[in-house]
Amino acid sequence: MTTLSITPAVANEQMIRALAAEGLPVEDLAEEGRSFFAFHDGPQRIGFGGIEGDGPDRILRSLVISGTARGKGTGAEAVALLESEARRDGAARLHLLTTTAGDFFRKLGYRDCPRDEAPERVASSREFAALCPASADYLVKRL
Repeated sequence: MTTLSITPAVANEQMIRALAAEGLPVEDLAEEGRSFFAFHDGPQRIGFGGIEGDGPDRILRSLVISGTARGKGTGAEAVALLESEARRDGAARLHLLTTTAGDFFRKLGYRDCPRDEAPERVASSREFAALCPASADYLVKRL
């Protein structure tokens, strides 16, 4: 496992390319209510992640770790850093949709939930309402 650091980031071209390369939604990154972060291993930026919304229920989104940094526990460490940021900002639960990483998030304590049980503020987000397919796994974690 590495020792990552996290810094605030903006949705710039590098982030958009990294997310798009992994098939993650990028259409709404510039909209209000999103906080993005870059993950660093020493001086090297190795990924990005984001949290959307306010209040007790937030959406964990836009998590990507570069290929060379994968398989070393960096993804789990990055999620823990995002969870800490969300908790510090008053979130009680993180919600996410995924078509490819359900098992990864389940190992980190996220639990399957019926999509129709998502809180209104989460369910009405562009990610839930339009950007992610209905077949995506809906997972929730209490922080």
